[in-house]
Amino acid sequence: MSEQPAVEAVDLVKRFGATVAVDGVSFSVPRGTVLGLLGPNGAGKTTTVRMLTTLSPPTSGTGRVAGHDIRTEPGAVRRAMGLTGQAATVDELLTGRENLWLVGRLSGLGRRAVRSLGDDLLERFSLADAADRVVKTYSGGMRRRLDLAVSLVAAPSVLFLDEPTTGLDPRSRNDLWDVLRGLVRDGTTLLLTTQYLEEADQLCDDIVVIDHGKVLASGTPTQLKDQAGRASVVVTVSDPASLGEAELLMRECFSDVYVEPGARRLTAQARGLADVARVGQLLVERDVGVDDLGLARPSLDDVFLTLTGHRAEGPAGDATGPVDPDDELEGAAR
Repeated sequence: MSEQPAVEAVDLVKRFGATVAVDGVSFSVPRGTVLGLLGPNGAGKTTTVRMLTTLSPPTSGTGRVAGHDIRTEPGAVRRAMGLTGQAATVDELLTGRENLWLVGRLSGLGRRAVRSLGDDLLERFSLADAADRVVKTYSGGMRRRLDLAVSLVAAPSVLFLDEPTTGLDPRSRNDLWDVLRGLVRDGTTLLLTTQYLEEADQLCDDIVVIDHGKVLASGTPTQLKDQAGRASVVVTVSDPASLGEAELLMRECFSDVYVEPGARRLTAQARGLADVARVGQLLVERDVGVDDLGLARPSLDDVFLTLTGHRAEGPAGDATGPVDPDDELEGAAR
């Protein structure tokens, strides 16, 4: 028998009045992997997470976290998981160490265990030097790391991350990615929502693309990219005068060659790296100077554009309709 998934959504539906925010979403997350829910604002990502974390009851359908049903075993689900929402939930008037102490004691840990665990988490998340500073003096990246550390106090096997790097600068985002990779190496299962294509590409083993509450596609990043078209050989010549010769050489390998207007770049659909090597050899043999030669795969942005007709980074705001009275944690339903 195959191992039970760490997280499973089964035909999840969520309605707010006449508005359907989530419409029959299903997926599973194997243990020790990262699943990304990718979609623009208002796609239904956060609403899906809120249902799976028992913060909002499904209109229909169900889900399981660490083998526990979100409808019939909400307490067991909460004990098995951690959640980091879009807004940091740490107390800004306490120090980083005090925040960890508070959550540890509320989780039923003894004083000695909390002290040891707090020191370990502060070191692990590069916050040891700021442990005794009040959180209101922390940078955005430091607050997000502390928020993540707090969510790990109870050592959950499954961690839900709702747009964990929103508002962070590129360096802080990369630092947080490194932290998340470390958690996965240690066996934690991650489910994260994101509208950042690079984030999904960097972190996720599998991606579920959601728009208007529906699953449009799922698979590994590579599988999704393959749906958007074949890879291309891209050649950038050094001298614009050699464009014509380069085009003739490429036509010996490909039936269709595109010359980008006003640039020194040519592209053609390719089967793989062998085509890149073949083109490179011809260019060298004919002494055509090249600034760049490579294989370009479709991006996740190309995937999303192919599936939805628009880019993944949608406009600000949320399109899922009225706020559910049970969904007050972040002040809005997604």
